[in-house]
Amino acid sequence: MSNKMWGGRFEAGPDAIMEAINVSIDVDRHLYAQDIAASKAHATMLAAQGIIAADDAKNIAQGLDTILSEIEGGTFSFKRALEDIHMNVESRLSELIGAGAGRLHTARSRNDQVATDFRLWVRDTIDLLDASLAAYQRALVDRALEHADTVMPGFTHLQTAQPVTFGHHLLAYVEMASRDRGRFADARRRLNESPLGAAALAGTSFPIDRAATAKALGFDRPMANSLDAVADRDFVLEALSAAAITSVHLSRFAEEIVLWTSPLVGLVKLSDKFTTGSSIMPQKRNPDAAELVRAKTGRIIGALSALLIVMKGLPLTYQKDMQEDKEGAMDAFAALSLAINAMTGMVRDLVADKAQMERAAGEGYATATDLADWLVRTLKMPFREAHHVTGRIVGKASESGVALDQLPLAAMQAIEPRITADALAVLSVKSSVASRTSFGGTAPKNVREQAESWLKRLQNDAISG
Repeated sequence: MSNKMWGGRFEAGPDAIMEAINVSIDVDRHLYAQDIAASKAHATMLAAQGIIAADDAKNIAQGLDTILSEIEGGTFSFKRALEDIHMNVESRLSELIGAGAGRLHTARSRNDQVATDFRLWVRDTIDLLDASLAAYQRALVDRALEHADTVMPGFTHLQTAQPVTFGHHLLAYVEMASRDRGRFADARRRLNESPLGAAALAGTSFPIDRAATAKALGFDRPMANSLDAVADRDFVLEALSAAAITSVHLSRFAEEIVLWTSPLVGLVKLSDKFTTGSSIMPQKRNPDAAELVRAKTGRIIGALSALLIVMKGLPLTYQKDMQEDKEGAMDAFAALSLAINAMTGMVRDLVADKAQMERAAGEGYATATDLADWLVRTLKMPFREAHHVTGRIVGKASESGVALDQLPLAAMQAIEPRITADALAVLSVKSSVASRTSFGGTAPKNVREQAESWLKRLQNDAISG
């Protein structure tokens, strides 16, 4: 039996394999709220334009509300034979209100319908992700204030470079998350145009009001070209691009947590809330939450790559290939949401070993640059010469097996006679971080100012948002 929603041209039903590859209801059922909202806006517009009767529009709206309640209440029966969310909803609407349901599809197509539904869904998802990222930032800022004075090693090449504060390190991820939120906001602005009314691809001969449906659905305007309206999936690609970059930022932090919680490093600890044990080694405490955040990045990047590959060779306009736009994207956004929430939890849960952090900050002659700067500042030595002199002093300290601030002044003076005892004062890790007062530097004073500024920004965003 052919499909009663579109089968007038067909005498027989599809093969079972055809039905299996063609069906999308298992995925696009997640668009039910957006599909119903768009249908209600469309029906209202059709009545306002005199295209359908007001009574039909009223019955359609009431029927759609009933369907929404059924779906949310778990009593709605999704039918694979009806292929997608649009036809499942329309079929049930026909059962509820009769022949008037058939008027709903006037002046639209499943092509502009799905494009509208998915834009609405992505927009809603961006809003949820933005709220999660704001909570993540708040957790980071709270901990940064707490650790504005906590000294830790800063690294380049994963080698001890210069002392920084833990608060400063955490604020770096606040900045990254801010850019992530900005990318999502940009994507949201660009996607906020309505495809509804583009119909299959060429527009419609009915006197519809696309601006009215756009306004009703919270779009800024209707899309200007009907071909582009049904064929475009830039809005998904751009949101996935923002998601991929966000996940990379989370993964970098997750990797640091994995390293820091290792007993070999021991800079921070996570509680039982965010670690797991081993089935064979009772002593183990594994940072599995961080490892899984790190791993989910691959799924998110993979979803972006997959959709780029799907879209790269498609001529205008709609192609069935585009049915593959949703499953990977929905999975990716769900993975990102979980990863953000997991990282937020770990940020609030982690306990810094301040003593170990300070010890580690002083290893590897991390304050050598402070000595070079002292030579430049006090002895007016060119920096390249100061770098060379400091390198010789570090070599002497290494040969003697002592920290730089423990090397006798006489040993330093044997290399550079003009060095005075004042130089020793700059060689402690706390002195080092306190001196880094340039804008964006790690000085505790800077960290507190930046953290307090971020708290105000986040609070203002929450009020205005």
